[in-house]
Amino acid sequence: MQNNETLHLLTHHRSIRHFKNQPVPQDTIQALLNAAQRTSSSMFMQQFSVISVTDPELKKQLAEITTYPFTKSSGHLFIMIADQHRNEFIGQEAKVSTQLLHDGDRSLAAFDDAALAGQSIVTAAESMGLGAVILGSILNDAQQVIDLLHLPKLTFPVFGIAIGYPDEKPDLKPRLPLKTVHFENYYQEPDQKLLDDYDQTIHDYYAQRGSNNRSETYRHHILHDMQVSPKKRFQILAVLKKQGFFEN
Repeated sequence: MQNNETLHLLTHHRSIRHFKNQPVPQDTIQALLNAAQRTSSSMFMQQFSVISVTDPELKKQLAEITTYPFTKSSGHLFIMIADQHRNEFIGQEAKVSTQLLHDGDRSLAAFDDAALAGQSIVTAAESMGLGAVILGSILNDAQQVIDLLHLPKLTFPVFGIAIGYPDEKPDLKPRLPLKTVHFENYYQEPDQKLLDDYDQTIHDYYAQRGSNNRSETYRHHILHDMQVSPKKRFQILAVLKKQGFFEN
């Protein structure tokens, strides 16, 4: 197990936010998309699509939404799409009811498919020496992203992925103790002592890491993010329903 390259890759993931000014070759992009297509899919319905954003102006507009400059300066930008539109097209062509595609079950399945495929892209990219970061921040204005990408009903932008050649090597960020996220047979309430210890671990990590030092604990981070959110994120549920998801 010590020499398992896949496990080493997965347990040493770092989000990369600084990239070299170097485009990702097209054959590499194709390999990443091939990896995404082989990802597990709920009921083999393959309810996701991927948009490669290559237009500089479009990347600039998306960078303004995310507030992160690397959205436009990375080697390549993917947007992962939950997609039931294609299956609705197939159903309508066959003149059968497509109502189930709008319900909560199938809506969640589409988002699961998109998220799983996105993780495959990240893992595949890292295996090829690339770096990547997930851009949930495209949801700062979900409706604008939908408009910019010309997304039809029953599609929704789940997150972006900026990939490229790393121009940094951030410290490995400590994760929660395994006992706080893995249980046997039934759910267990959080352990106060484990959270206290993890608070100290995160405090030490932020104080000692190579860049962007700060004084912060895990609880401080969670409490802050529970209190603030970009204004238009409060509209996400309404936008989802407007797109035809979670109607039942």
